Amino acid sequence: MATTLDAELAARIAAISLVSLEREYPNHVMHFLNGDADVRPPRELHPAFYGCLDWHSAVHNHWLLARLLRYFPEAAFAADAEALLQKHLTPRAMEAERDYFAAPGREGFERPYGWAWLLALDAELASRTALREALAPLVELIAGRVPRWLGALPYPVRAGEHSNTAFALGLILDWARAGGRHDVERAVTDAADRFYGSDRGASLAFEPSGHDFISPVLAEAELMTRVRDPEPYADWLAAFLPGIPADGTQWLAPARMPDSEDYKLAHLPGVNLSRGWALAAAARHLPQADARRAALQAAAAEHAEAGLGAALRSDYGASHWLPTFAVYCLTHPARR
Repeated sequence: MATTLDAELAARIAAISLVSLEREYPNHVMHFLNGDADVRPPRELHPAFYGCLDWHSAVHNHWLLARLLRYFPEAAFAADAEALLQKHLTPRAMEAERDYFAAPGREGFERPYGWAWLLALDAELASRTALREALAPLVELIAGRVPRWLGALPYPVRAGEHSNTAFALGLILDWARAGGRHDVERAVTDAADRFYGSDRGASLAFEPSGHDFISPVLAEAELMTRVRDPEPYADWLAAFLPGIPADGTQWLAPARMPDSEDYKLAHLPGVNLSRGWALAAAARHLPQADARRAALQAAAAEHAEAGLGAALRSDYGASHWLPTFAVYCLTHPARR
């Protein structure tokens, strides 16, 4: 698979996403029931985000289409992608999504991964006024919950799956800064300093766990590029990951990715993609003279290439989500 996003690759990825977003089953419903009336099929529970196996994957596949439309507005897939966004992101559907979140017992539904991708989708639709207005009720509800959640959270979650705090905070912080939401920005930057500012001696030797799709250590390193200026970041990174070579030698091997249709084992290509963009972000944020940049850049390229090679798998365990990670990696500011 190419390591740059061109029109041909974008079309292949869009085709996968367009099918997944209309595919209701199989469906992994994470659903807090308050009574018998809540037993309903996914398309009724989530009229906007019912496809792609689960709610968060449906959200970030909408982000994927919006991102591809921004990059390739004249592509052959653009009309279908536009039609799907218009079909799903209606005021009525999004009001129902908001009502679902507002029901008792659902304060933590899709926190933080789904929250983060919903805000990323909102940011990606910055120039699409009607669609953003439709999203607004749910966006405002989630944005209002972020400071309360972070204020109550005593420790970060360092898992390599959906509960990971650092990855979600990065997306949320990008949204807050793009939209001038200083309350959310302050909550995130304060939490990042509190959770990670004093971290020392992290080891990549214990990664990945067998079900990971995010590198917990490198998600933290990427988040801190958003929070620390280059010189302080260089000092923080030296203490956090002291083993990065200063002579450009090979440093970190990509994760092995089993050729399996198991929904959990299909996570592992995401580790390589998440390492790819995180390593590139760390390298880009260091001062130009920092001798660690070469090793970080080489490892970033190797991991991105490994992950992208699996991004067009046909099995649904991978295809319902992995193309989003591919597009995020290929369009990440650190890799442009």
